[in-house]
Amino acid sequence: MADSLKEMGLLEGQKAVREKCFHPSGTFVEFTKDEIEQSIPDRFKKIVALYPDRLAVKTGDRALTYRELNQAVNRIARAILEKRGPGSEPVALLFEHGIDVIAAIFGALEASKFYVALDPSFPPEKLSHILEDSGAQLIITNNCNLDLARKLTRESRTALNIDEINDSVVWEDLGLTVLADDIAHLIYTTGSTGEPKGVAHSHRTYLHRAMTFTKQLRVCPDDKFSLLHSVSFGSSRLHLFQSLLMGASLFPFDVKSEGIHRLATWLKAERITICHLPPAVFRQLAELSVSQAAHTSLRLINLSGSPITQTDLDLYRKKYAPETALRIYMGTTETLEVCSYTVESDFCYPGEGVPAGYPVPGKQVLLLNEDGHEVGPNQEGEIAVKSRYLPSGYWNRPDQTKTKFLPDPRGGDERIYLTGDLGLMLPDGFLIHLGRKDSQVNIRGHRVELGEIERALLSFPRVKETTVIPWDREPGEKSLAAYIVPGPGLAPALDELRGFLKGKLPDYMIPSAFMFLESLPLINGKLYHKALPKPANKRPEMKQPYVAPRSQPERKLGQIWEEVLDVRPIGMHDDFFALGGHSLAATQVVSQIIKQFQLELPLQSLFQSPTVAEMATVIAEHQGKKLGREELERILTEIESISDEEAQRLLPHQGSSEDAKKQNE
Repeated sequence: MADSLKEMGLLEGQKAVREKCFHPSGTFVEFTKDEIEQSIPDRFKKIVALYPDRLAVKTGDRALTYRELNQAVNRIARAILEKRGPGSEPVALLFEHGIDVIAAIFGALEASKFYVALDPSFPPEKLSHILEDSGAQLIITNNCNLDLARKLTRESRTALNIDEINDSVVWEDLGLTVLADDIAHLIYTTGSTGEPKGVAHSHRTYLHRAMTFTKQLRVCPDDKFSLLHSVSFGSSRLHLFQSLLMGASLFPFDVKSEGIHRLATWLKAERITICHLPPAVFRQLAELSVSQAAHTSLRLINLSGSPITQTDLDLYRKKYAPETALRIYMGTTETLEVCSYTVESDFCYPGEGVPAGYPVPGKQVLLLNEDGHEVGPNQEGEIAVKSRYLPSGYWNRPDQTKTKFLPDPRGGDERIYLTGDLGLMLPDGFLIHLGRKDSQVNIRGHRVELGEIERALLSFPRVKETTVIPWDREPGEKSLAAYIVPGPGLAPALDELRGFLKGKLPDYMIPSAFMFLESLPLINGKLYHKALPKPANKRPEMKQPYVAPRSQPERKLGQIWEEVLDVRPIGMHDDFFALGGHSLAATQVVSQIIKQFQLELPLQSLFQSPTVAEMATVIAEHQGKKLGREELERILTEIESISDEEAQRLLPHQGSSEDAKKQNE
């Protein structure tokens, strides 16, 4: 073990903290470097042969062993081949979070295709663009999403419903040849053009990532991974392949619909050992934990997607036992993980920027000045990544590929990717992230191009000018603020604008705050960002008038709304999401409702009843049911305490009808 750690160039402190948190079963099996020179299906078949009866995936009351998952994968692969024939090409996957999409991913790869994941919650306009740009002619889906899939099909595009695949279809392995260089996944991200663009990752890229993670953290078949992100989200790939290509078990959980409070219970009940979280979810989860004993099974928490804060480190040290390691990552859609760091007890948060960590094996980090020359330690520069394990580039965008992916000037098969991020390197090789060079910003773990939001706003008939900027709504979490100069006529109402954007953009790209100005502040013809007013925390103009809460529950709910959204005052009929609420904020609201009203409430109830008045009605109904159960239990308890003699006296007399008549009288 020491030799393999030494090969990775890890510092002594990092070796020690990782060794302390390895799985106690000691069942680690080496993932060797030569094993990345194959395909994902080849590696998966090896794992199926080694662990056929071990649990592969589980969600709710549904679970599949590796043998059962492999059978489902092969059936899907044969159905794909029947529709499209052999050969590499993109296929789109349209699924909710769960087991079906995992089987479909491996089925597409087994059929020698590469997959493009579509999130059903995205606006149809965005889904259509991804389908058109990728050229996918087949949409693989299930009963749950079949109607949407049919709406997205055209004359040349068809849908495959995996729920209609007959169990009698042959499930044996297909034996198709798939190479390490072949494309495995096309993932879409926004860029300087504002249009989503695809990044093409190969089988080798993902296998290298799985090997690195496995060796560093000694992943073993006894590990249980959480899968909290949608497969359309970049971080989902971290645990999807690292678990199922090592014989571990994967547990999908939909935080967006289930909520943080249920996540805490679920992690403990399923005894998850490795959990990947965005920092914002980690904060809420840690705050729910009463003591370190709440997560005794967790040996590793991975944080990525957003910058970590000092608050995150404080919560980790306060709420988690020393046996649970905290690991931070920095990466991009194009490069996957670039740097990582396992938090040591004496780690201090930097005075400037955000800690990113040390370069992962196989990735070299360069900091370049404006002339493209490398800068020294403690000097700011653009972060560039040099590696053999980079994607082939942007899908059907050779010009953008050429400007961002550079050949190694020394020759060889390594290339250099310009991230557009700024950073500085400490003398010991630790990277500090200093933000972006361009207009991209990270919102709840998603890279967002501000220009795409501005273009969507400008397409609204009564918006003349606009700019969108990030603002720190809370420490460590960026939000979006839109500044709008209305066109002639009546200025659009906030809920009207939000409804319009909802049809064009995913929820994380819809601004949390909207401010209307007579004109945008300019200096020498350029926008002067510092002159833009800070987003106000007062209630914006909306279609419905303000109505004050009437009852104590409504006042209590209004206070919860105001605290989470930082908007005041909030009326009874104001929509939570129209005021800037999003799925992550919704989990905070529901957690507070559960705490203050002492009842169990599903997260979906806020999406279905997003106003104070509606939620007060939901709470009243739940409390009514609770009181009904308590009253019934009281009566049953009293009955149990009654003696047989008393019971006979209280029961209706079983004699003649005349006796019964007298008793009734």
